[in-house]
Amino acid sequence: MASRSSTLALMGIIASAHAYAGLPGGRPRLHRATPSAARMLAVSGTSQLAQLAAMTVISIDSGSLDVIAEWAATGHITDATTNPLFVSQAGLSGDPLYAAMVDEAVDYAKARASGDEAVALSMDRLAVNLGLQISKLVTGYVSTEVDVRLSYNVEESLTCARRIIAMYEEAGVERSRILIKLAGTWEGLLCAMLLEREGITCNITLVFSFIQAVTAGQFGIRLISPFPGRVLDWHKSRGAGPEWAPHEDPGVVLCARTIRYYNKYGHSTICMPASWRPSRGPSSPEYALDEIVALAGSDRMTIPANLLERLAASEEPLPRVLEPAAGASSCMDDEICGGMVTEEMFKFAMEMDGCGPDKLAEGIAAFVADTEKLEAAIRSKF
Repeated sequence: MASRSSTLALMGIIASAHAYAGLPGGRPRLHRATPSAARMLAVSGTSQLAQLAAMTVISIDSGSLDVIAEWAATGHITDATTNPLFVSQAGLSGDPLYAAMVDEAVDYAKARASGDEAVALSMDRLAVNLGLQISKLVTGYVSTEVDVRLSYNVEESLTCARRIIAMYEEAGVERSRILIKLAGTWEGLLCAMLLEREGITCNITLVFSFIQAVTAGQFGIRLISPFPGRVLDWHKSRGAGPEWAPHEDPGVVLCARTIRYYNKYGHSTICMPASWRPSRGPSSPEYALDEIVALAGSDRMTIPANLLERLAASEEPLPRVLEPAAGASSCMDDEICGGMVTEEMFKFAMEMDGCGPDKLAEGIAAFVADTEKLEAAIRSKF
């Protein structure tokens, strides 16, 4: 049965459509005819989702307000992540609520800038508008990404990140609720280190190699998002077999190794794996959760709705795999670079890794394509 918190969360989606009347350049108030037929989810307290949430903080990987609301209302999801694909999908969806976000973003930018600067500002504003609505549905972190095309430019990334945080704070959302997402390039990591010193917490995304993870830990960055599924994809593409025991899956190994390294050397950086694949191959639906189950006990995880559904539907026992104390004692790595990775060491280790540079470039390219689709649509409004 639906709880009162479920009903209130779903009502929040409708109410959020009214919020833009009070924003600078706000549009007329909009109403959803219904809460998009959002489901009232009933999740058993003995489900794998409930078991996982008792040991790992779960973030939902979605840009849909309806989807976020229904899962947040279960009480098992506290955070949400967005990326350029989600922002682009929202901006181009044609849904009246998202269209209002786009219109407000354009009006906001027109009042403050012109030309290319106004287009860039409107895209940041749109990402913030989406994040603002998400922040009403979850109680924890909301991640918002700096324009991925700035991934190799420290100064421009800093400017963009500070502008994003300023817009959140203007809207009454404290910076402690927001994670600025930056790609795991050397420049992205350096930018994040500088932002952390200003009290702006960051999420390093597109992490595919151990050196990226170690650098983030040594730089004192709040959180990283390694992608175990895409690491597995890379190894499979190099002929490394279609099926793996979950604990031997190279993406799982990367995440577990990172967590153990952080525990051993006292790094407070949170490891939040995202992007999942079936270690044992797609031959059975039950394998879809292989990597998640193998990393149970991670600090945090980002999980899409389809896999949350599988976890919610399963009553199988979910044992904890990763324990902080045991992790520290089982770490076999010496401290990298005496505790502070240099740019030279970082770039050398990335090239030697193989998977890191390949998947990082691929991920940036995909996000750039999504960003430029959205930019073209927004530019047409100027």
